[in-house]
Amino acid sequence: MEIAIKILIGFVAFFHLYIMWFEMFAWTTRGPKIFRNFPKDLFPKTTALAANQGLYNGFLATGLIWTFLIEDETWRDNIALFFLGCVTVAGLYGSMTADKKIFFLQGLPALIAIGFILIQ
Repeated sequence: MEIAIKILIGFVAFFHLYIMWFEMFAWTTRGPKIFRNFPKDLFPKTTALAANQGLYNGFLATGLIWTFLIEDETWRDNIALFFLGCVTVAGLYGSMTADKKIFFLQGLPALIAIGFILIQ
């Protein structure tokens, strides 16, 4: 179970590092290809907004990566549950306000990891 938890946490952290990179550094180049339903002229105007969102995704990833460095199991699990909970809420909100796929890409893996941590 411990290996599955680490894999899931690693996946969620890596995914949020990717989102951070995308929103902070590739918003105007890759954004129009990913968000095809948004007007292309929107991306240059929202670069700072996207970078701010990317920074928050980087914080989520950092918190999850931090769990790999914590030796105390209770402390590690509590930190992981906090950050995975934040990701789950963000995934739910994103699926309600932007795109349903967000929950499956972002929220569901975090929710599964939470479940694994709670039943271990």
